[in-house]
Amino acid sequence: MAGNGKVEEEKEELKKGGLRTMPFVLASELCDRFALAGFNANMVQYLQNELHLHLVQATNTLNFFGGTASLTPIVGGLIADSFAGRFMTIAAGSFIYLLGMIGVTVSAILPGLRPPPCELKSETCQGATTCQLLVFYGSLLLTAAGSGGIRPCVVAFGADQFELDRQKAQHGGRRSFFNLYFFSMGFSTLLALTVAVYVQDNVGWGLGFGIPSVAMFVSIVAFVAGYPLYIRRKPGGSPLIRLAQVVVAAVRKRKIQLPGDANLLYQNKEIDLDISTAGRLLHTDHFTSAKSLAAVDGPRVEELKSILRILPLWSVGIFLITAASHNHTFAIIQAKSMDRHLFGSFQIPAATLTIFSVLAMLLTIVIYDRVLVPLARRLTGLDSGITYLQRMGLGLAISLSSNISASIVEYRRRRAASMITGRLGATVPMSVFWLVPQYAVHGIGDGFYSVGHMGSFMTNRRRA
Repeated sequence: MAGNGKVEEEKEELKKGGLRTMPFVLASELCDRFALAGFNANMVQYLQNELHLHLVQATNTLNFFGGTASLTPIVGGLIADSFAGRFMTIAAGSFIYLLGMIGVTVSAILPGLRPPPCELKSETCQGATTCQLLVFYGSLLLTAAGSGGIRPCVVAFGADQFELDRQKAQHGGRRSFFNLYFFSMGFSTLLALTVAVYVQDNVGWGLGFGIPSVAMFVSIVAFVAGYPLYIRRKPGGSPLIRLAQVVVAAVRKRKIQLPGDANLLYQNKEIDLDISTAGRLLHTDHFTSAKSLAAVDGPRVEELKSILRILPLWSVGIFLITAASHNHTFAIIQAKSMDRHLFGSFQIPAATLTIFSVLAMLLTIVIYDRVLVPLARRLTGLDSGITYLQRMGLGLAISLSSNISASIVEYRRRRAASMITGRLGATVPMSVFWLVPQYAVHGIGDGFYSVGHMGSFMTNRRRA
């Protein structure tokens, strides 16, 4: 009877996951990315124009909360792996993010939560009070906390729907999911940079922030609607805790004599079931200098080694993001000072220039998947055309050109601005489309690097 129950349970599991879940996951991601892009793209101008912060203070504020939002996923991942699971962590994180967005929207609507507008002839503006800043910063902190539940889980949750050890044939589906994930992310960002940013610049900040808030609500509804179809993996324990235990145990057992045969090393199959779902981690000779590690449970040691091996890949992303951070802060202020006329009296919103980065990323993903992969497959014999690491390296090399272009354009812009005297806030006689190359090249590099980066991590996820 127990065997029959297990068979029935396995049959029910086979009815879940796969392509049937993609409409829910991708619809949720479309709305989620629209909300995030529309909410954050123009924030530097809101800080300057509405809260009257100086450029340096506004940039530092956004970088601080952006950095916080990049650290909270560590906590979110710990919670998801330890007890909550990915589904609940994503849902809770999205709700917390929505609360933060509502807080910013309310502060943009209520006059008492922001300083009064500047007088046209006045050289000074009344800055935001401590209470007003606390409300705004508290709302941003909620969005950073919400990111901690979304970012570490959403891609892994999507990949869970294409488990290799359940259906080998779904390998192509999982690879397509990565491309569709980034394509949907780019498409929704594209929409936000045209619709939400235009509303913020030309209609009002209350409605401009309200539209992304509604999109986030729709994202939560779409995600929860697919609950019956999802594969929901049970939490297997946080790898961070296991790794800390390995380090402590290795220090304590550093003087123990080790056997020469690796098969005699200690292994506990029961406590190590959740380390890898695609087979046990085998002993390797990496990091042989740390001999005391061999005195600890084998699979847990190999898990630590696997993570140490991918740390260099992870750290590379820090430099790439740091180098590109100016595209969302200083470059927008650059664009605001330049000639933004597109046709007639219509001016393209400064923050909308980011659209060229997104367009380039989308085109890169499509061309790579439909043109470059088939060509490369004939040469390499790999289903993916080139390896994820090669794709990352190509993206890094291309992204370097973006900063070179940005430095050249800023040099020319400053020279043009120096010729304008006696006109405070005058438009620099230089087309804003000089900024397009730096955005486009960054998008091309991101199309190669980000997908390769995520794919590389997900390929090793079952072993690390």
